[in-house]
Amino acid sequence: MASPEPSAAGASAGGESASQVTAVEPIRMPTPEEIKGQDIWNNCAVRSVVSGVVGGGLGIMMGLFFGALENPIMQEEMTARQQIVYTAKQMGRRSLSNAKTFAVMGLIFSAAECVVEKARARHDTTNTAVAGCVTGGALAVKGGPKAACVGCAGFAAFSVAIEKFFDRHT
Repeated sequence: MASPEPSAAGASAGGESASQVTAVEPIRMPTPEEIKGQDIWNNCAVRSVVSGVVGGGLGIMMGLFFGALENPIMQEEMTARQQIVYTAKQMGRRSLSNAKTFAVMGLIFSAAECVVEKARARHDTTNTAVAGCVTGGALAVKGGPKAACVGCAGFAAFSVAIEKFFDRHT
């Protein structure tokens, strides 16, 4: 049986000293809890709901930020209290609107990507493009078929560009 330790004769024959040879680390098997966690996260419904909740939270934060930037139309004629109340209402409206939009967007995109990935049994950029097309088309469907097609192409291109920027699939 061969020893995992390199011998001095083998190290000198290869031209490397014993200090330059890296030790091979043993493979660590996942624990049952880690396997259960992976199984839960691989469920498309769980992944979609989590993406929807995170998207809703992001929408709330963006709505608060952009709602605070909106100035009242009659700013000169309003008292400070009226301006504060107006800004708070704008922030609330914008937050709710953005939260709904981002939650739906995250839910649809994540569900589409997960379903396509499981159907194709591959993890690549094509899944992102298809999920982007489904999401863009679904969000723009109220505008008619032309808007849905433009939304599909635009969101798919944006999704692929973001995917290439982050370079997740190498």
